[in-house]
Amino acid sequence: MKLSSTETYWPLKNAIKQSYPSLDSDINTDILIIGGGITGALIAYKLLNEGKKIVLVDRRDVCGGSTSGSTALLQYEIDVPLHQLIKLRGARCAIDSYQNGKKAIFDLRNIIDTVGSDCGFEFKKSILFTTLKKDVPYLKNEFKTRKQHGFEISWLSRFELQKMGLNAIAGIESKTAAVMDPFKFATDLLFHCHEKGMQIFDRTNIVSIQHQKGNIIATTDSKRVITADHIIHCTGYESTETIKEKVVDLKSTYVIASESQTDLPENFKNAIFWDTASPYHYFRTTEDNRIIMGGGDEDFKDTNKRDKLLPKKEQYLLKQFFKRFPDLDFKIDYSWAGTFGETKDGLPYFGKPNPRKNEHYILGFGGNGITFSVIGMNSILDSLNNKKNTDLDYYRFGR
Repeated sequence: MKLSSTETYWPLKNAIKQSYPSLDSDINTDILIIGGGITGALIAYKLLNEGKKIVLVDRRDVCGGSTSGSTALLQYEIDVPLHQLIKLRGARCAIDSYQNGKKAIFDLRNIIDTVGSDCGFEFKKSILFTTLKKDVPYLKNEFKTRKQHGFEISWLSRFELQKMGLNAIAGIESKTAAVMDPFKFATDLLFHCHEKGMQIFDRTNIVSIQHQKGNIIATTDSKRVITADHIIHCTGYESTETIKEKVVDLKSTYVIASESQTDLPENFKNAIFWDTASPYHYFRTTEDNRIIMGGGDEDFKDTNKRDKLLPKKEQYLLKQFFKRFPDLDFKIDYSWAGTFGETKDGLPYFGKPNPRKNEHYILGFGGNGITFSVIGMNSILDSLNNKKNTDLDYYRFGR
């Protein structure tokens, strides 16, 4: 699957830190990780620190799939609001999922500091706002629910939002959110793992997986064989190729990035913004003073139809931007289309679809893919060891 189109911003911003070979011989390992994006890097980092022997492969260059197109808004808020998630999954799962997301942002910062990645991580405020009168009761309900369960938030009036340059009716400000350069972080983390002894092979496509006498045999399209005790799929939206259960609805999404600007207001730079529209729009800045905006999602049909819509979506997103931030400038420097997915409850999928097979998945679907991957990182050992784990239960297959 072609996960993004045209030149996304992050790979152009960053030179390739390390080139990895394709696999040219048969090998054995404890654990094979399929997928060399941010999820695979996080899982590798966790297991390497546990002393595991790991091989990681990717069918593209590492970080060449969804990671290169991610806009990396790091929020504890999930695409499904807390008051609705409680109805869908119960209070314990819903509240814990929001708290898990909050903890994941700080866990991620600790990893960044440990490996010394200069990926532009910055803490921000998160502002969920509405431009629609009909959505104000919805927003008030969400505010009341989060307050009731101890989340640090504030209500923002039209006047307070206007002081930020935002043309909106009401909003909720959360204290904990962040942004970063996801491509730089993922490539730095993979380089760190490689330096610690993990083998990485890119442009290595696994075409078949067989289970034989307690071993798993993964065969590449060049007929090379990797024998492993466990396989962990960190394949994101391409997991639809290997999982029989329908766990995600694929969407096409669109992003524009502005030219660098010297005079962005501090109130705008210090927050990330997203609205109550369906599908929603979101806004953030980068460390080099660009604005990134995304949205305009549609049901995914195929990559050609998705990509042909990009010029039209550029104009749509610009129009939506100026409706909300009429006093800011936005000249498009980059634009791209990507594929992402939504689950029925907005939550990820972790663990084993088939309990009898040592094939594990860490799938951080939705707008919280990176924080979900951090949560999955903290669950993977129990999945490997067949131990009970609350998150593995919350985010199980077949739920």
